[in-house]
Amino acid sequence: MLLLSIDTSIRGCSVAVHENSTLLANYDLHTDRSSSSMLTTLMETAVKHAGFTLNDLDAIAVAKGPGSYTGLRVGVSSAKGLCYALDKPMIAINTLEAMALQLNAFYPGHLLCPMIDARRMEVYAAVLDAENNFVQQTQAIIMDEHSFQDLLLKHRIVFFGDGAVKCQQLLGTHPNAIFPKKESYPSAITVGELAAKAFQNEHFEDVATFEPYYLKDFMSPPSKKVRSLA
Repeated sequence: MLLLSIDTSIRGCSVAVHENSTLLANYDLHTDRSSSSMLTTLMETAVKHAGFTLNDLDAIAVAKGPGSYTGLRVGVSSAKGLCYALDKPMIAINTLEAMALQLNAFYPGHLLCPMIDARRMEVYAAVLDAENNFVQQTQAIIMDEHSFQDLLLKHRIVFFGDGAVKCQQLLGTHPNAIFPKKESYPSAITVGELAAKAFQNEHFEDVATFEPYYLKDFMSPPSKKVRSLA
């Protein structure tokens, strides 16, 4: 099984190539912009670096969200385009589930709460256990001092991701709240690890109808132009 994975959930791009769950190549580009041209270059380079061509792929996996509206649109559109062009199946992976997989081996017995910034005091978050099972499903949360209090009474929780800064301002003094110093970003590597299992179980998406998991409607900022009077 040869799998190309894509994650554009936040700024920048991440791609990875796995063969039978073994990582062959990975490229990450952290920038304030996500574009299809950057992603296309990274995908082609990663597959070539792994010693294959795009036609050799068995499936394409993509992080479905939540995350940046623009980033998710770029990633899913690129994955769909490849699937159509190559006639390959598509696998979609929850971004937060893939983020949790990055840290669960380092915090046995802890709960993991990956967070993605969603502007102002809102975050996209989920809570998973050390086996990567959901304890609290993915949702948009407006953070306040009462957030996660019920879980924090009984569990130590690791908060991480670019949305965790907001959480640390409110919960940083709680004895059961842990905030790693090293920043964590969504990665195509763990998207690929989860996608390898999904491939074995034939958990494929309908390429024609699939949409990113935006979690909430896109809100465009108000125009700064002054409307002329009629």
